[in-house]
Amino acid sequence: MTDTTDELMEATYAALCKHGYASLRMQDIADESSKSKATLHYHYESKQELLYALLDFLTESFADQIETLEGETPAAQLLTLIESYLWPGEDDTHEEFRTALLEIKAQGPYNERFRDELTEFDRMLHGRIRSLLEAGQADGLVRDDIDPDETAEFVVTILNGAQTRHVAVGYAPERTYAMLETYVYRQLLVDDADVDRLEVGLE
Repeated sequence: MTDTTDELMEATYAALCKHGYASLRMQDIADESSKSKATLHYHYESKQELLYALLDFLTESFADQIETLEGETPAAQLLTLIESYLWPGEDDTHEEFRTALLEIKAQGPYNERFRDELTEFDRMLHGRIRSLLEAGQADGLVRDDIDPDETAEFVVTILNGAQTRHVAVGYAPERTYAMLETYVYRQLLVDDADVDRLEVGLE
């Protein structure tokens, strides 16, 4: 990725947080960068093209982030992934971005390109969770009778619902994390799993 592209992605992110999807203009993005509006149009034909690129950029960034996760066991790494999804950041900018992202998700049924980008993110998240569950089974820590693919589908559905619920009605992500943490320990781990509760994050 070039310095210009990186700068434009950061500017689009900042402008999206500040103005939201519906009100966002190319000039708003230019105002967040050192580039002119004409330069933006040279690289991207429209606001939509910039937003498509931003979603692709965010998907790649999140994929890199969850490739190497903290934790000694796959179960601990799964909880780290869940935490990073529920808490992408602590400042107001991240809260504003969650709202803007929900606006973009709402366009999915009507915009095929948005739907494709969101589907790719969903597929990536599902695949990483499934791989952690499979690794846990290989290590003898995750129950053999659970289906990694179906379980990953369940966790992704919970995470997406939690994000929407947080933005729409202010439901605390901490509560969702606590429930998923209990689910991992009580439903996914084998009864005699040699897993330190502190390491898994349950104490």
